[in-house]
Formats: sequence, C-alpha cells, structure tokens
Amino acid sequence: MTPENLIVVALLAPLIGAVLSYFFQTRHTVSAACALVAASLGLFASIGLLQATADGSVHALAMGDWEAPFGIVMVADTFASLMMVICQLVVLASLIFSVKMLPVHYRRRSVYALTLTLSLGTTGAFLTGDLFNLYVWFEVLLLSSFALMAIVPGKTARAGTWRYVVINLVSSLLFLAAAGLIYGKTGTLNFADLHLRLQEAPKSFLLDSSTALLVGAFGIKSALIPLAFWLPSSYPSVPPALSAMFAGLLTKVGLYAFFRVFGMVFAIDEVLPHQTVLFVLALLTMLGGVLGAVGQNDMRRILSFHIISQVGYMALALAIYTPLAVAAGIYYLFHHIVVKANLFLVTALVENHAGSSHLDTVRGVARSSPIIALLFAVPALSLAGLPPLSGFFAKFSLLKAALADSDWLAALFVALVGILTIFSMLKIWRNLFWGEAQEEEAATSRKSTPLSLIVTSASLAAVTILIGVAAGPVFGMAQIAADSLMQPQPYLDAVLGPDYETPITP
Repeated sequence: MTPENLIVVALLAPLIGAVLSYFFQTRHTVSAACALVAASLGLFASIGLLQATADGSVHALAMGDWEAPFGIVMVADTFASLMMVICQLVVLASLIFSVKMLPVHYRRRSVYALTLTLSLGTTGAFLTGDLFNLYVWFEVLLLSSFALMAIVPGKTARAGTWRYVVINLVSSLLFLAAAGLIYGKTGTLNFADLHLRLQEAPKSFLLDSSTALLVGAFGIKSALIPLAFWLPSSYPSVPPALSAMFAGLLTKVGLYAFFRVFGMVFAIDEVLPHQTVLFVLALLTMLGGVLGAVGQNDMRRILSFHIISQVGYMALALAIYTPLAVAAGIYYLFHHIVVKANLFLVTALVENHAGSSHLDTVRGVARSSPIIALLFAVPALSLAGLPPLSGFFAKFSLLKAALADSDWLAALFVALVGILTIFSMLKIWRNLFWGEAQEEEAATSRKSTPLSLIVTSASLAAVTILIGVAAGPVFGMAQIAADSLMQPQPYLDAVLGPDYETPITP
C-alpha cells in the first residue's frame, strides 16, 4: 500500500469506526469490536507510514487534487509518523481497558465513538500541513474530550470539566486570532509556504504578536505553568481508562504543535521565536509540576502533576533548539506518551484490585498482587530516569544537549527535577505497594485482575523496555525527525514541489 493510501486509512479508520460504534451502541459487544478493529487499523496504518518515512522521506497527499498551498494537504514525515504510532498504541490500550472496566453508564454515552473521534483529531493534527487545519483538528479532539469528561458524574468532576472546557476555549480563541493575523500578514497558512515567506519577510510587530498568541494557545494545550492549573483538577476526575488516553495524547499534541510550528515554520536562521520566554516557562513547569507531585497523597493526582513536570522537559528541549536538543525532545515525547499512559492504566488495576489509589488508605499491593507491582515498577522507574529504561536515555540526551550548549541552568534543572521525580515515585511505592494490608481491606476490597488488562499493560511496559534497549535506532529516528524540522527542504519539496516560487509577501 502506498504512503498516500496509508494516510487515507489512518484518517478513515477512526472516522468509520466511530460511526459504526455509535450506530451499534445499544449492542455493547458489536460496538466495542468496531472500536477495537478501527483502532487496530489506525495503528497498522501508522506503522506503515513510519516504515515509509523512517529514512527521512516525506509524503504529501493533496486532498481533492487541490495542490498546495491553495488546497488542504496532509503530510507524513518521520516526526508525524512516530507520534502517530505511539498515540494509536495508547488509544488501542485505552479502548481495551474501557471495554473491561467502564460501567454501563459510559457505554450508553457513546464512549467508544468519542474515543475514536478523539483519535481522529489527534491523527489529523499530526498529518495536517497548514495552520488553520491544525486548529480544526485541535477542535475535533477537544470537542471529543469535552464530551468524554462530561460523562463523568459528580460535582467534583463537573467542576473539573468546566475548568477544562473554559481554559481550552480560551486557547482556541488565541489560536484562531493568531492564525488570522498571520494570514493577514503573509497571505498563507500552509506550513511549507509560510516557512518560505517568513525567510524573506521583514521582522514585524504583527508577526511577533501572532507568535506570542500561539505561545499562549499551545502553552495552554501543553499545560505549561502558569497555564496548567486546569490539568490537576481535570484528569484525576476521569476514570483511569480514559485519563490514560488524555495523559498520553492531549498535552502531547500541544507539544507537537510547538515543535512543528515553532521549530519548523517560524524558526529563522536557527533562532526560535520567543525562545527566552519558552525557556523560562519550561523551567517553571519542570519544577512546579514535580513539587506539586511531591505534595500529593493520591496516585492519580501525583501522576497528573507529573504530566506537567515532564511537559517542561520537552519544552526545554525545544527552547534550547540545537539539533541534539530537538532530537532529545522528540525521543522524550515518544517515550513519555507510552510511560504516562501505562501509569494511569496501572492506576486502574490498583483501584480495581484494592478499591482505591489513595496513599493513606491502601497498603500492601505488592504482596497481594506482585504482577501489578511489577507493571507499576517498569514505567515508574522509566519516568524517574533509571537505566536501562527509556526515561534514562531521554533525560541523558537532554542533559547532554544542555551541557553541549553550555546551558548550566538547564542542566541543573534536568538533574534536580529528575531526583525529585524519583522521590515521588518512591512515595507511591512505599505507601501504596509496600507494607502489610489491613485485614478488612484485604477481605472486602481486593478483586482479581482480568488477564486481558494485564497483557495490555505488560505490552506497554515491554514497549518502554524496548525503547530503552533499542535507544540507538529509536534516537536515530528522532534525529531524522529533528533534522526534518530544522532543515525542512525535503518537506518543502514534497508539499510544494522543487520548482515552486514563493510569491512576494504582502
């Protein structure tokens, strides 16, 4: 199958699957089967695209045969394909957990269809080749996430949902305003065409203010401090089967937008717009997130604050903006999506087994269920950055990039936040997994864990180990992806053709 056909499959699979899952929502088995098949097809198409782009080649599909920059174009390169593979894997794992663990209330509210439309929005955001359609795909995945969060009953959940909805609507408004200003100044929103025009356009306040709006929009979506206050109150209120997908996908799409739009489109002469601002926000996010995690006593909330902290690492990689740093950031993205999603899925296993994930009420999970303890240990140690797991190579490569750039403050924060991350993971282990369980808890709360869920979580843990063991080849693909962002000539040729002449910027 050609790469162009794989792009079509990657987009149509979740769309058709969502329609079928909604149509058969009263027949749970059929609806779930449609969703799982659609997610599997999306994963296979993403793997095919990664094979086609692993050598740095770029494949573009002009929708409706309207050539860029005038028509809608979908573009698959190494960066987009890497993100698609790992995100589709998380979607499939989340669906498996949803089928087994979510109560009937969620099934009746089209949870499988909404999960697939969120997957569709994520895939579209990775593949799109212009700024406006990036906004459109963001809205598709955000509306799906709004609907999924609205299903959750309870006053606390509703408060978190409202906070999540309002702040993301503000983000969307900033994004749309920035896109309008950029189009008014340059006459285009196509990434490739915009990159060429900006190389020739004089520096202007209009463009600077537009990119500042994008920092705000992407900063909210990525959960950069001080724009991250919505996340710790929103994600813990969602069942872990769904929050695993939120943790793996939503903030990472915002980071992808940062890397794609700032790292490829707006960077001129290897200078990133608002680079100092992004650097400061990244450091604040790293430290603020991990300190928030240390102060929590619930596994869900600790992991939610760690999303914020780890987002800071990836933003820091972009802010340093050297080839090694950008490659480290992409590797970090790839590693973190699977690790963080798996930690939330393990939270679901803990709650199913012990009835809660609060550190003050649950003890001795390692004794009563060693397999759950092992499934937690792998992603937790990887998040903390212990070798030979993927987190070690992600942090080591970022630390190496900071030292190579003589950025001692960044290197200090990478090391300090890593130590605090280890402490917070040990806090979960010591309080929740270690020790003797209370007798009444053991008698009333503990349940057996379905084999399919153990296999799913173990598969993600195996991916984490594989990313670490095969760090060389995976980081090599991350370097190819970084090169395609910082030296985007193959991307430009694939989208516009080698003979394209840039019009004069108005």
